Amino acid sequence: MGGVYTEASMSLDGYIAGPGETGFDRLFQWYGNGDVATATAKPEMTFRTSQASAGHLRHTLDDTGALVVGRRLFDLVGGWDGRHPMDKPVVVVTHHVPDGWPRPGAPFTFVTEGVEAAVGRARELAGGRWVAVNGGSIARQCLAAGLLDEIRVNLVPVLLGDGVPFFDHVRDAPVELSDPTVVAGDRVTHLYYRVRRP
Repeated sequence: MGGVYTEASMSLDGYIAGPGETGFDRLFQWYGNGDVATATAKPEMTFRTSQASAGHLRHTLDDTGALVVGRRLFDLVGGWDGRHPMDKPVVVVTHHVPDGWPRPGAPFTFVTEGVEAAVGRARELAGGRWVAVNGGSIARQCLAAGLLDEIRVNLVPVLLGDGVPFFDHVRDAPVELSDPTVVAGDRVTHLYYRVRRP
């Protein structure tokens, strides 16, 4: 039975985006620095990574059943043109359903009752597999609500100096995590931490 995880590519100083939404070229360089292809639902988004990172990506693609994202990300990527690259159902946390949505055949559900309701809906859609929640505010809210089971970090050897932290203003800190499962890629280290419950 799957749980709820969040995953992000993160700089060594803890940022998932640099100042003004910069730094993505550095944080995601590992998506294209190898010879092993991992296809997504969008052919233009095929990953070419090291063997170790390809194993990590395939594990993520296989064990994820649904995603929960915030409205900001949804708007930023234009709703992925109606289909997420992971080709999974997506639950969008929002105050208001955007104009023109939902669209026929697009696997997006809009939840206006908050993160807990969104995760509940995503669990239904995931069919026993893991639910992925995007980093930042959504992950922080899930952690505070006791919904987050695992934190997956793609640690990139770069210092961004400032920007959007993976976690900030953590309620009920400190939060203890397990020792990590470690997968060493090329210019990235994949870390899996279980969230320890009190």
